[in-house]
Amino acid sequence: MIDAFAKEYLHNDLRVVREALLWKLDGLAEYDIRRPLTSTGTNLLGLVKHLSIWESRYFGEVFDRPFPEPLPRWDDDAERGTDMWATEHETREEITGRYRRVWEHSDATIMGLAIDSPGHVPWWPRPDVRLFNILVHMLIETSRHAGHADILREQLDGSTGTTAEYAAQQGDMAFWEAHRAKIERAAKEADAASDR
Repeated sequence: MIDAFAKEYLHNDLRVVREALLWKLDGLAEYDIRRPLTSTGTNLLGLVKHLSIWESRYFGEVFDRPFPEPLPRWDDDAERGTDMWATEHETREEITGRYRRVWEHSDATIMGLAIDSPGHVPWWPRPDVRLFNILVHMLIETSRHAGHADILREQLDGSTGTTAEYAAQQGDMAFWEAHRAKIERAAKEADAASDR
């Protein structure tokens, strides 16, 4: 009973976070979904590309159910880092479409296996895992990158939220400027107090 509950609970949360991540691209121009917004080059479409590749591996190769489309190898040094950004030849539709196909493949693995089904992650120090471990790992990984996407999207147009239904624009700029100033003041005062 608890195994079925845990599997469904984790799987449902993963579905929600996947959709939230893709929603962060909605309404943005090609440049905005691709441009590097951090010093390390983090960008919205790159996050989607990264997750599509790694989710396909975790719910595919790990359980001997490889994703049927070609992907760069995890152990290929020449490909390292290319999963985090989209070339000018890769389209938004190609990357988001692959991510949705990965979901279907992953969902079939999740639904087809018991939560304690064994898997093998050759790139982990303790490679022998269960479906439970991979569900938790991918939920954490996807949530982490959805959090990155939240901040990137807010930088682009002030939009926040997890879905269109809950989206909020930073409409009252005076409120947000005062709010930010209050936080800045508290940070400076805490820093000054720590030097005493």
